[in-house]
Amino acid sequence: MPGPIQSLTRAAAILRLLAGGDRRIGLSDVASSLGLAKGTAHGILRTLQQEGFVEQDPASGKYQLGAELLRLGNSYLDVHELRARALVWTDDLARSSGEAVYLGVLHQQGVLIVHHVFRPDDSRQVLEVGAMHPLHSTALGKALSAYDPVAHGQVTDMERAALTPRTITGAADFERVLELVRARGWASDLEETWDGVASVAAPIHDRRRIPVGAVAVTGAVERVCEDGDFRAQLVASVRDCARAVSRDLGAGRF
Repeated sequence: MPGPIQSLTRAAAILRLLAGGDRRIGLSDVASSLGLAKGTAHGILRTLQQEGFVEQDPASGKYQLGAELLRLGNSYLDVHELRARALVWTDDLARSSGEAVYLGVLHQQGVLIVHHVFRPDDSRQVLEVGAMHPLHSTALGKALSAYDPVAHGQVTDMERAALTPRTITGAADFERVLELVRARGWASDLEETWDGVASVAAPIHDRRRIPVGAVAVTGAVERVCEDGDFRAQLVASVRDCARAVSRDLGAGRF
């Protein structure tokens, strides 16, 4: 059986690099991060740019993912039954909560955002569809890890980095968090991933009662929390949304 084509492997590595970390990366950083000669990296980037998979900022000369890649990604996401079933419910949740809503699934030891409803105000926001969020610190990740054995195995084996001073990294402490998630039916993130940001999430199950994703409301701590705790109505709304999507997937009432 023929081996992998080196140029395609390198192109895939560049796309993964651009998908994580800083949104724009310079040629030198791409080359050094992947151990490539500048000329090789530039040739691959130029080809990806011609195909629309990469864009170059004319001011800084740095590269970022292109619109064609997003279009291809969305063509996959559009046929994803979870996303299709959740569209109406997540829109309603964003309207009722006044906050951004995320739909995430387990992917490569992280949470892949497959749907994002903007906070319903006039503030400038960045679409997070296709972004990878941490599995161990986000409410989405904890909801998945608490109910999905595969996610639990991955988060147990991985290094849980301290993203903020509040991130829970210890194995025993993290297991206690997951026990709490299972006991109350929802997960939280209080400045464990990003300073000043809080989130509430609940798991979504399919007709086999298998967890297939999670939905979350995310916003500034002062809006998501009240008197030092998560707003009860917000938690109830997130859980209702998760139940509604689960029912549409055939999970029945629970």
